[in-house]
Amino acid sequence: PPAAMDEVIASARSAFLEWRNVPAPTRGELVRLWGEELRSAKNDIGFIISIEVGKIIEEGRGEVQEGIDICEFAVGLSRQLCGKTIVSERPGHRIMEQYHPLGPVAVITAFNFPSAVFAWNTSLALVCGDPVIFKPSEKASLSGLATFKALQRAIARFGDKAPPGLAQIVIGGSGLAETLVESPAVALVSATGSTRMGREVGPKVARRFGKRILELGGNNAMIVTP
Repeated sequence: PPAAMDEVIASARSAFLEWRNVPAPTRGELVRLWGEELRSAKNDIGFIISIEVGKIIEEGRGEVQEGIDICEFAVGLSRQLCGKTIVSERPGHRIMEQYHPLGPVAVITAFNFPSAVFAWNTSLALVCGDPVIFKPSEKASLSGLATFKALQRAIARFGDKAPPGLAQIVIGGSGLAETLVESPAVALVSATGSTRMGREVGPKVARRFGKRILELGGNNAMIVTP
């Protein structure tokens, strides 16, 4: 229920204070394990996507493969979070550019890609030191949950270096997404959906000076044959 969202967000915030201090290559190890779990469960998750969303089975498996691929990319990224040292006009002075984790990230996904979009966002967020709250489309919650369960299995294998609340899933209607969008404790909102949804989400996140990633208005073609 929406009333429980305060606890979910507080748990993510608490996890962030620990996870940001874990070395990035170690964070990458968790994502590597997640990639292994997705590879093992590829056929099962692909089947769930097929029956829930209506994609052909190869499209369902292909979506999980995209998750596997982004995990591999993110593992490499975990050893490349480097900044620049910039020449200064002041003598005896240098300017250093350095990346810092943002904080809790909300990932709100759409019906047409219930697995891959979560994996794209979450693998990068985890490597960068940010916990994730996943709100799948209520029209494709099983596919999202199956992908999330693979992450949970990876976290169990990873051990106690992963703090409680590092990855959470909330299943329900738009009220849950609304809470994530409006919470100042959620540093970044990644939302996939309609342009109408984006027009609502963008200003609300901007009003509190949060960051947002919006992927809006895509339509999947359908070819019907005998």
